[in-house]
Amino acid sequence: MTPEPSSPDHLLHHLGADGVIAMPTDTLPALATRPEAAGQLWQLKGRMLDKPLILMGAEADQLWQALDIKPQAAWQKAVDHWPGALTLVVPHSGPLARWLNPAQPTSLGLRVPDHGATRALLRRSGPLATTSANRSAQPALLDPDAIALAFPQVLLAGPFPWSAPSGRASTVVAWRSGQWVTIRAGAVQAADWPS
Repeated sequence: MTPEPSSPDHLLHHLGADGVIAMPTDTLPALATRPEAAGQLWQLKGRMLDKPLILMGAEADQLWQALDIKPQAAWQKAVDHWPGALTLVVPHSGPLARWLNPAQPTSLGLRVPDHGATRALLRRSGPLATTSANRSAQPALLDPDAIALAFPQVLLAGPFPWSAPSGRASTVVAWRSGQWVTIRAGAVQAADWPS
């Protein structure tokens, strides 16, 4: 039986105590925690540290503020796909990169999901470290029942029922030598973002 979804205030309190939540997105449900507590996401999933996490925010400006950077003008056409299923890996060094990408702390993956309730939560929580809700190398878990069974210590964000995710991971592109390079094909087609 699926636990009841937690209220936004309870989720924020849990996050503030370095807890992990599960929340819906437009692509796949995500496990999320404060960036400072990101280490537990690798532990929960049984995932190697060389697979970085994504910093998810409510909007682009919230992410730029968290990173304390000014986005390059050349990024704008890609950023225009937010909110949506596009993860941008941008050059960054500092605590966030060390927490979310410890094996190569010189870049950071960023995403703004196209999901109203999750973006409302992110506006209140600030950007969160995220990863898909599944054990490493196992299929993604798409509904709260499966997530609650696999990760009983994780609080579930509401409201229920979650809108059906696309089931496809986000497209991941990295800014390298002045252009976007595809790292992982996904929901956004390569022709839809600038090369």
